[in-house]
Amino acid sequence: MTDDAASTPTVVLVHGAFADAGSWAGVVELLLAEGAKVLAPANPLRGLTADAAYIRSVIEQIDGPVLAVGHSYGGAVITNAATGLANVRGLVYVAAFAPDEGEALGDVEAGSTDSVLNSALKPAMYPTDGGQAPELYVDPARFHEAFASDLPPDQSAVLGASQRPVAAAAFAEKTGSPAWKGLPSWAVVASGDKAAGADVIRSMAERAGADAIELEGSHVIMISQPRAVTDHILKALRAVS
Repeated sequence: MTDDAASTPTVVLVHGAFADAGSWAGVVELLLAEGAKVLAPANPLRGLTADAAYIRSVIEQIDGPVLAVGHSYGGAVITNAATGLANVRGLVYVAAFAPDEGEALGDVEAGSTDSVLNSALKPAMYPTDGGQAPELYVDPARFHEAFASDLPPDQSAVLGASQRPVAAAAFAEKTGSPAWKGLPSWAVVASGDKAAGADVIRSMAERAGADAIELEGSHVIMISQPRAVTDHILKALRAVS
């Protein structure tokens, strides 16, 4: 491996709730075509503390620097996972939460005037070592409206039917010391985001001092506009390389 190759960060794409790593497929394809090193790990979606610990372990095992990218809840995960990691060079938030210390996503979402997510959620239970714990999923009948309004209805129906539920703890646990306070950050705000809420995402990006762009689209902007999202990730990658 050349010195240049060794110093080029690996782009780690962390998906959000109600999704899987396949949500990054279009972005992965474009990044690979640009010669970037890419990893899109599975985010367990079992709670902010546990998920951040898992993604942190993934990043720690990467040989060389990392640009951490999060979508939606994945932004909260990288905010916690990357704190204090020497090999993380920057953060990119794609329609993603960038919470501050002590904030819980459930409380943040309650203050959004753009988000309809809370009214679209349905509860379920999953088994744990101690018995059972609550998890949440988006009512498939409302997935298109709340999550993916700029995709064809047939495509959003597939995403709704194949979504991965998230533990309720993910929205209740409080964020620790946020990585964005010590790292450069970039952000993509989707103006029609009715899941995380465009107002919340825009405010968090401003607070983090992120180099932000705003695109017209839904919460799954990386699926509907992968080229524009990839270009902003590449801008960040060039800046930290």
